[in-house]
Amino acid sequence: MLKRLPGLLPVRADWHAARRNPGRDLLAGLIVAVVALPLALAFGVSSGLGAQAGLVTAIVAGALAAVLGGSNLQVSGPTGAMTVVLVPIVAHYGTGGVLMVGLMAGLVLVIAAALRAGRYARYLPTPVIEGFTAGIAVVIALQQVPAALGVTGAHGDKVWKVAADALARYVEHPRAAPLIMALAVAALMVAGARVRPAIPFSLVGIVGATVVAAVWPIDVARIGALPAGLPAPSLGFVDIGSLAALVPSALAVAALAALESLLCASVADGMSVGEKHDPDRELFGQGIANLVVPLFGGVPATAAIARTAVNVRAGGRSRLAALAHAAVLALIVYAAASLVGQIPLAALAGVLLATTIRMVEVGSLRAIARSTRGDGVVLVVTFAVTVVLDLVTAVAVGVGMAIVLALRAISRTSQLEQVPLEAGDHSEQEQRLLAEHIVAYRFDGPLFFAAAHRFLLELTEIADVRVVILRMSRVTTLDATGAQVLGDAITRLEHRGIIVLLSGIRPAHDQVLATLGVAAHLRRDGLIFPGTPAAITHARSLLTPDPIGAERQEPLLRR
Repeated sequence: MLKRLPGLLPVRADWHAARRNPGRDLLAGLIVAVVALPLALAFGVSSGLGAQAGLVTAIVAGALAAVLGGSNLQVSGPTGAMTVVLVPIVAHYGTGGVLMVGLMAGLVLVIAAALRAGRYARYLPTPVIEGFTAGIAVVIALQQVPAALGVTGAHGDKVWKVAADALARYVEHPRAAPLIMALAVAALMVAGARVRPAIPFSLVGIVGATVVAAVWPIDVARIGALPAGLPAPSLGFVDIGSLAALVPSALAVAALAALESLLCASVADGMSVGEKHDPDRELFGQGIANLVVPLFGGVPATAAIARTAVNVRAGGRSRLAALAHAAVLALIVYAAASLVGQIPLAALAGVLLATTIRMVEVGSLRAIARSTRGDGVVLVVTFAVTVVLDLVTAVAVGVGMAIVLALRAISRTSQLEQVPLEAGDHSEQEQRLLAEHIVAYRFDGPLFFAAAHRFLLELTEIADVRVVILRMSRVTTLDATGAQVLGDAITRLEHRGIIVLLSGIRPAHDQVLATLGVAAHLRRDGLIFPGTPAAITHARSLLTPDPIGAERQEPLLRR
């Protein structure tokens, strides 16, 4: 694993694309920064660590992932999906626990990169991805309910319970200003994106809400004072005693960071021409970013699909664009921290409400739901578990269901078919003997745990024959369960006085049988043949009267 790490480090070729048109990349970075600023603030507040944590994450992770990652187009920072995972961690372990989780998740991502685990993300089923994406959108929207209603102190162990508690408190003491502000910002973003998609209406809405709150005496909560600059790096949050308790949360954060980053990279490749990301380097870049971000008090980071899409549409073609985005955000922190602190929290809630609307692709959800019944069930279950329980459980349940349904579909392609015996040059009497007392069955497809027991039932129903030939040449997969079930079927047939012959076993499958000791007596007695004709000839010799070999055949016929 350690030998693979040097291959994950940056190389000079990473910056060849930046030399073609650096001005275009710098402009794209500026545009992305304008879009990223309100999102970074909003996700920082929503996570529970505050607006400063969101800005720190966008700056530090944005720069490190741009330099070390495996994509020329990715833009990284805090995201809504990560916020969903972080909220319960903050509730249970506090700010220090989140920083520890981020540090541990970064280490997990680096190890995953060294193990070349990035390639496996492509196997995640589409219904699972769409289901938890829609679920995340609903959860993020529910997280904004307290801020949009201007309610503080709402509580609950699940986000929907917190939203319900906030709504109950609001009914008791309604306040119109925060709700109107949140809905106005959200409406501006949704409507504006349809009319002028090139204009960053999120920033327009934030600026407008801040000006309104400053000019008129509106009672709305603000972000509050922010330090003019990044905090000094520190490891003061490290608590060795909490490592074991935080491992599940760290694994969940690492899994989400890997999944979202690799999906985002695939989306970016599809939006561009000639781009292809390196999945293992992407995991490495995200891992280093998450190792460093906690030192500055930031939340765990991942690649952001919305910001990456803005980067590509704005003309960004190299890592310089994402690096410029981080630099612009750092400049804002140093030069305009006091102005940023005046932004109303309700306006940030409006930004995220609009973001959740754009996260859901209704057409894609409808198409998947209609494709197959299994895909529809996986989609709905993943969505429901994401909203009701949590994201990690939803992915586990969704993937588990998808695997079971896939195995079920594959097992249905497996067949056990009775096939006619070749007539050859047998006499009429011999051919009649073969037809009456010998039957051949051919396996087609995989013989594995999902299909093996059905084969066992079919084989053991064979009646009125003396010899059964099992043709194995078309078996594509044989696992331990399939081998054991095959052995059980052979034993049951032999207990009924039927001789079993095997033919056409592939070398890899023969090794499985030999390792498990299946059909060892057939191998010893010479009842396993390379091809079906040899097996038929031997079966004929067993049934055709032969005075010379009668003594040798009789034990087999009695078995």
